[in-house]
Amino acid sequence: MENVYDVLKERGFIQQVTDEELVASRLREGKVFCYIGFDPTAKSLHIGSLVPIMALMHMQRYGHRPIVLLGGGTALIGDPSGKTEMRRLLTIEQITANALGLKQQLSRYLDFSAAAGALLLNNADWLVPIKYIEFLRDIGRHFSVNKMLTAESYRLRLEKGLNFIEFNYMLLQAYDFLHLFDSYGCVLQMGGNDQWGNILAGTDLIRRVRGADAFGVTFPLLTTASGHKMGKTERGTLWLGGTMSSPYDYYQYWVNIDDADLQRFLLLFTFLPTVEVAEAPQWRDAEINMAKAVLAFETTKITHGEAAALAAWRSAAALFGKAAVPSWLLPSSSIPREAASPDFSAMPFVNRAQTELKEGIPVYKLFVETGLCTSGGEARRLVAQGGAYLNERQIKHFDEVVSTSELNPAGEVILRKGKKTYMAIKFS
Repeated sequence: MENVYDVLKERGFIQQVTDEELVASRLREGKVFCYIGFDPTAKSLHIGSLVPIMALMHMQRYGHRPIVLLGGGTALIGDPSGKTEMRRLLTIEQITANALGLKQQLSRYLDFSAAAGALLLNNADWLVPIKYIEFLRDIGRHFSVNKMLTAESYRLRLEKGLNFIEFNYMLLQAYDFLHLFDSYGCVLQMGGNDQWGNILAGTDLIRRVRGADAFGVTFPLLTTASGHKMGKTERGTLWLGGTMSSPYDYYQYWVNIDDADLQRFLLLFTFLPTVEVAEAPQWRDAEINMAKAVLAFETTKITHGEAAALAAWRSAAALFGKAAVPSWLLPSSSIPREAASPDFSAMPFVNRAQTELKEGIPVYKLFVETGLCTSGGEARRLVAQGGAYLNERQIKHFDEVVSTSELNPAGEVILRKGKKTYMAIKFS
């Protein structure tokens, strides 16, 4: 798809939008600055932040410029949205330490290099120096108290009491949007659906003060099919930081989700093509289990890296007595099984495989050609030392060959070098 908005909508990210046609048009016309705020109320984000993070990743993949806004200033007050009582106020030292941790964590998801264009900002830089009287005169006069009290984030709190400090939160978040609009030309704010009132306050402020259009998009607040909050486990909250929730625990959360959540989570939390997920309602038994393993691997890879994802899979496989690594988790190399007109000069090995597969291809050549070994000599030593495997079968002779009889139902063979290095080769 050419428009990231269509991608987000198809994958289930969109809950509300200020003007769908206009937002889609702006995203189609060229690069757009968009932002999402994350309050540093803990030293790590939890899984509830994953939907907005994935949305920013999609935006960056389509060439737009995400702004991650750390709420170093607004966290001093506390967002009343979605809360039935006042948040615990943190010290400036606690917020600063948390913000530093989140900055490092978010860098795993987004590219903040100059070439990639993503920005990581802290609203404490412009909120802390604000002069209160000037702020009330220049910004506060644009807000109607009657209208603010109709916002869901405030209405939920009125019965138990809304602190005046919290009442200012909407003004500060709206001012953030205005500041980013003025400084970077940012025209799109995104966030969870509980932020809808705050986002509208920002678009309205920009319209009143600058006479310009700005837009908002919200994401659904996810619960599991059983009605539980996302990321709640027997051990507590599932954090994105590896020191607070291990990659193995993270993997296990995803592999043990309810069957009813599988398709939705594959769309939201992986980059797998939607066409591959479309048949999920028809999957049964082993197919569902395999798809959950794919989900767990892909989500763990995004958050903790491929090495940690493979380690988590192997730990789970060992625990449950599964010896073989499935080929869909491995790097792959595709080798055509047949060719109408071979071109040996262009791709000698690939085309040699086309003509020699029925007669058998020496295994050591596959180790060399796939890069598992740098030379035939290294491959020979690997076999002699007992470290070469074909389909989890140890290769005992240097001149063993691969033939059509070695192919699995998917037309693949699996090579392994030592204990940890795998390669799946598909003969197509």
